[in-house]
Amino acid sequence: MKTDSFNHTNVDRNWVVVDLAGQTLGRVASRIAAILRGKTKPTFTPFADVGDFVVVVNSDKLVLTGNKLGQKIYRHHTTFPGGLKEVVASKQLAKDSTVMVERAVKGMLPRGPLGRSMLRKLKVYKGAEHPHAAQQPTPVSFTR
Repeated sequence: MKTDSFNHTNVDRNWVVVDLAGQTLGRVASRIAAILRGKTKPTFTPFADVGDFVVVVNSDKLVLTGNKLGQKIYRHHTTFPGGLKEVVASKQLAKDSTVMVERAVKGMLPRGPLGRSMLRKLKVYKGAEHPHAAQQPTPVSFTR
């Protein structure tokens, strides 16, 4: 018996489209992170980037449960003194919902160079249109 170990050079990558219309952010983000890592494939290798490309559409139609729209705060610092910026989730959803999806998925990926290479395969768009039709992505639906 021999166990095959896969790396980024000998794995075939697919393109997947995920529609966020009416989907809960956290539940979908964990499934997107699993696809980016390659955990949905039989060739999963924990120390290699063997996942698929993910195209997320309709990010402006995502759903947050409970009181998160009014209570969840997105923070970043400008690196200048007193440069802490805070935005409530409802305003962030109206301003740029792609940031919410990217940050949710980024928190579920490994830290370091491996996680950054996985995050580069995530493409998030506000509307239903995306420029990746040439890659012939397959739609994926997440049901409970």
